[in-house]
Amino acid sequence: MDDIQQRFSDRLKEKGIELNEQQLEQFETYYKLLVEWNEKMNLTGITEREQVYEKHFYDSLTLAFYVDMKKVTSLADIGSGAGFPGVPLKIAFPHLKLCIIDSLNKRITFLKAVSEGIGLKGAEFLHGRAEEWGHKRGYRDSFDLVTARAVARLAVLNEFCLPFVKKDGIFAAMKGTDPTEEIADSQKSLRELRGEITNVDAFRLPFDESDRHIIRVLKFEITPYKYPRTPGLPMKKPLV
Repeated sequence: MDDIQQRFSDRLKEKGIELNEQQLEQFETYYKLLVEWNEKMNLTGITEREQVYEKHFYDSLTLAFYVDMKKVTSLADIGSGAGFPGVPLKIAFPHLKLCIIDSLNKRITFLKAVSEGIGLKGAEFLHGRAEEWGHKRGYRDSFDLVTARAVARLAVLNEFCLPFVKKDGIFAAMKGTDPTEEIADSQKSLRELRGEITNVDAFRLPFDESDRHIIRVLKFEITPYKYPRTPGLPMKKPLV
């Protein structure tokens, strides 16, 4: 273990997350694959090793500071891009049944290569739109926890993500700067999709002091079948 991994590991340990050697190896392989594939396709603007560990891996795992992952069996990550936060969470909590959905097939191909490269079991990577998968049996109303990191505004995210959450499950939106305005704009979508905000956790990343917010939404009832609307519509005409 070198300095970068040591710092990563120590910071997580302070938050009650202990990684073993195999998990640290998985993160390192993930990093190498990310950089290698990034030369062929645009996955991330951050490729410097320490930055990847801090701004992608650690940042992804902050969700586990606010949600007890031991009580979560199934996790869906919508619009995951290069696999954040879904893959880091799956590495740190191998018991999770992970489903990642992304609209770009190249990214899904990359994630499958990562999964194979680091030996993930119980993870599936689906190409397509959230609006379509959100109507499919086995995915709709099926997950304990659904998350999205920096994908869209909350009013839009609610429509993308809440259909996947089971009744009494949680949708956690991972945000950067203060989401007060987004939260105000999201009231109609929450009503329509049967969600209510239970917590907004504000914190700063330990290395560069950048702001982070995690908005937790409880789904108190099954989402009406008309949602999500047809692909493209939630973005064009958000429920505001």
